Amino acid sequence: MINRHAPVLTALNEIDRDSFEPAYNQLVNILRRKIAIGEFLPGERLPSEAELCSQYQVSSITARRAIKILVEQDIAQTRQGQGTFLKPIMIGSATFDLQGLQKIFGDQRTTVRILRASAVTADERIAQKLIVKTGARVIYIHRLLLQDKSPLMVHKEYLILDPKNPTVEAELEVTSLSGLFTGNGQTIFKHGDLLIDATVLTKEEAALLKTSNEAPAFRIEHIFYDIHDRVASWGWFICRGDKLRFKTSVGVS
Repeated sequence: MINRHAPVLTALNEIDRDSFEPAYNQLVNILRRKIAIGEFLPGERLPSEAELCSQYQVSSITARRAIKILVEQDIAQTRQGQGTFLKPIMIGSATFDLQGLQKIFGDQRTTVRILRASAVTADERIAQKLIVKTGARVIYIHRLLLQDKSPLMVHKEYLILDPKNPTVEAELEVTSLSGLFTGNGQTIFKHGDLLIDATVLTKEEAALLKTSNEAPAFRIEHIFYDIHDRVASWGWFICRGDKLRFKTSVGVS
């Protein structure tokens, strides 16, 4: 019968005293590898601080720090008076980043074409989003994003019309929106909220993106706030469903 908890005596499971990598980090990686190969299963207790000190000949401070890192990485959880246990895979805790968008905006092949920029009257919906009075004048910008001259995304945006605020001028001069998603360069907004949902292309959007009408797409709505935490911009991106992917991983690999 194979003992899953029998020590695996390889270089990858020993602390290298000559390495520049801190011992606590080496210990974290050793435990992660053991978890990945199934030596410890979800819900099982991980070695205690004393057991780690004995098995790997490390100090209690090193062992304690390694355990703390596993907890911070959401791999393990401590139970008062019982020890540290490997957490089960929780699909609900999975997070999806926007690397797909980062690649689009960070790609030098991505260009932006302004289709329209004008002052318009805010209807009830626009007024509610921008927190202005219905009928107020706001700036409307309609963009088309292309990659290698091929249509990729449609962007519509409404901005507060304030002659004293440089937001509108800065937005009109934008030829790449990479700063908003990649962190490159300076942006004129302090923070923002994003909402992603599924939609189908309208006839107008399909024509701009050169694809079939009512094809699946992603709608990425955004609200950006200025340095005073006031709404400065509201709008949305429409991206073809076959051009954007969201990916994440769960568990330890």
